[in-house]
Amino acid sequence: MSLFIKNIKALVTCDSNDTVLEHVNLFIEDGLIKYLGTEVFEAEEFIDGKDMIVYPGLINTHHHLYQTFTRNLPQVQNMELFDWLITLYEIWKGITPEVIRYSSLVGMGELMKNGCTTCFDHHYVFPAGTKGNLIDVQFEAAKELGIRMHASRGSMSLSKKDGGLPPDSVVQTIDEILDDSERLIKKYHNKDHNSMTQIALAPCSPFSVTGELMKESAVLARKYGVRLHTHLAETKDEENFTLSQFNMRPLDYMESLGWIGEDVWFAHGIHFNDEELKVLAKTKTGVAHCPISNMKLSSGIARIPEMIELDIPVGLAVDGSASNDGSNLLEEIRTAYLLHRLQSSRNAPSGYDILKLATNGSARVLGRNDLGSIEVGKAADLFMIRTNRLEFVGTQYDPKSVLATVGVKGPVDYTVINGKIVVKDKELVNIDEEAISAKANEVVDKLIKRNC
Repeated sequence: MSLFIKNIKALVTCDSNDTVLEHVNLFIEDGLIKYLGTEVFEAEEFIDGKDMIVYPGLINTHHHLYQTFTRNLPQVQNMELFDWLITLYEIWKGITPEVIRYSSLVGMGELMKNGCTTCFDHHYVFPAGTKGNLIDVQFEAAKELGIRMHASRGSMSLSKKDGGLPPDSVVQTIDEILDDSERLIKKYHNKDHNSMTQIALAPCSPFSVTGELMKESAVLARKYGVRLHTHLAETKDEENFTLSQFNMRPLDYMESLGWIGEDVWFAHGIHFNDEELKVLAKTKTGVAHCPISNMKLSSGIARIPEMIELDIPVGLAVDGSASNDGSNLLEEIRTAYLLHRLQSSRNAPSGYDILKLATNGSARVLGRNDLGSIEVGKAADLFMIRTNRLEFVGTQYDPKSVLATVGVKGPVDYTVINGKIVVKDKELVNIDEEAISAKANEVVDKLIKRNC
């Protein structure tokens, strides 16, 4: 399969030199970028890049796709995390494979329409009887859409009766969790260059799993060379929980369980103190920054300017759609830029710095050196925006920053993943959006009415 994109107005590479190329051609073959320059190539597909800016595909480092079906519920809109979770678990305990299929198609489809080419999903709710086949359903949906998928085998083992938050019907035994984790690693984890499927192990959080599960998950992950992920330092309630239960702050608790290092990244990371930031920097433990979710749940503002200064691996993420109400990394870029300008003024990251968090920063967090920039030899993941329209008048002087300073209103014009066009003229190529939306709303209605 080959693709030739000609006469690109501006190509923002996000490479180590922050190169921006103008009036350039791009040739893609067999899923890889083969050429950048002025030469012309024959190809099976062509795109005219006139008036277009090309960017590396965005990479999402934390999501809960199933939550797409509990967006905009009035009963939780003014809650903070713990109360929010307790209320929504009563709905989520009714999740079925059908819910997972359609929420995955909707959530990943929305990501793709907004320039995302790699999705990491953290699924941890396994109602009794569903076992691990929910992750298989997610991979099937990703293949159908054509998106690059990092799925996690999440888990919960500490229910209400044991002092945790989730109901008894959605927790599993350690043996069940580890057996299915090993099955999924063997079936889906592909370490090859340009891999389309990978697995991480992701017990949910300190307040929904046992320390034993955390330890055993780390041992299994390192046996197979897969990454580790969990929520951490998201709220003061979590901090109070670990102090009361273990007499340790959240990061100290994770470190005591072997959960620190280059193969670990935490979602949110809002409430780290100065010493903890130094630990993250020394160990190269990563953070997924979720600005909109953190604002909606009133959780706080992560110390991203300091993390960047310390070279802590930081990626961008949308988090669950129920704590965000969208799956749009372009929106996260602009929100993150404005949030940190408000909080940190001149010390805030630039618009381009935030774009780099969403591209090569996120690739670093996921352990991918083949993603995150447009360079010869790297995976052919990119998106394109047509600039000859009213909302981009006057924005032509800094294509590196425009996604943050001005933002993009509406879907991108093209998204290319693994060298294949998956969004064309702002529409998904591989599914019927209207039909999927109609069916998905039927499934949403069943879920909500059955469990409310």
